Amino acid sequence: MPDQALISWSGGKDAALALYHARQRPDLAVTHLLTSVNAHYERVSMHGVRLALLEAQAERIALPLTQLRLPEMPSMADYDAALLATLGGLHQQGVRRAVYGDIFLADLRAYREQQLARVPLLGEFPLWQRDSRALLEEFWALGFQAIVVCVNDRYLDASFCGRLLDRDFIRDLPPGVDPCGENGEYHSFVFDAPYFSRPIAVVRGEVVRRTYQSPSGNNAGADDPFAAGFWFCDLLPG
Repeated sequence: MPDQALISWSGGKDAALALYHARQRPDLAVTHLLTSVNAHYERVSMHGVRLALLEAQAERIALPLTQLRLPEMPSMADYDAALLATLGGLHQQGVRRAVYGDIFLADLRAYREQQLARVPLLGEFPLWQRDSRALLEEFWALGFQAIVVCVNDRYLDASFCGRLLDRDFIRDLPPGVDPCGENGEYHSFVFDAPYFSRPIAVVRGEVVRRTYQSPSGNNAGADDPFAAGFWFCDLLPG
C-alpha cells in the first residue's frame, strides 16, 4: 500500500510540478493539499492569490484543501506552532509523508525536515537539485500554464508582474535571477495543469506594491538593508 502524503501547495509552478512527479510514484498517494493562508486578507501567503482561486485549484485536482491560517505578520514561533499542530492533525488522519517543490535551498530543506521529524513525517523533494531551466521546459511540455502574481522588487520591476510564465518571460529576466525564482524573485499561479479537470479562468486586476516590515522591527524603507518590497498582481476569477 502506498503511503498517504500531503503536498505543500502554494498554487505555483514548483508545487504543481512536484505534485505531478509525486503522482507518478507507486509508493505515494497524495491525499491532501496544505497551503499557508493570510487569514487577514484571505489570500495565499506571499503569493497574494485570492482564496477563491486556491479553492478552484483544489476542486479541479479533486483533493481536500487544508489551510494553515496565519496572521498578517506571524513570528517564527507562531508559524512553527501552527505548522506542527496542522501537520499533527494530518498525521492522525493517516498522512505519513510531505511533498515539497524545493529545488536547491539546502537551509530551507533542512528546516522542513527538522519540523517534519517532530510529527513525525518523511519529507519528499521530487524536484531537488534539478536544473531550473530544465524544470521549466518540462513544465511547459506537460501542458502547465501559469501567471506571475508576485515579484520581489530587489530583483524584478513591476513590468514582470501579471505576465504569463512563458519563454519570453524567462528571456527577459535580468542576469543572476534564477529561472524558477527559487531565491524568491517571483511567485506564480497555475491556472491549467495536466491533472486539472478543466482550466481556471482568471482576469488580471491591478498591480500594487506592498512593503513588509524588516526583521529588526523597523518599518522597511529604502535605507533599511532588510526592507522587503513586492509587486502583486491581483487575479480575479474569470
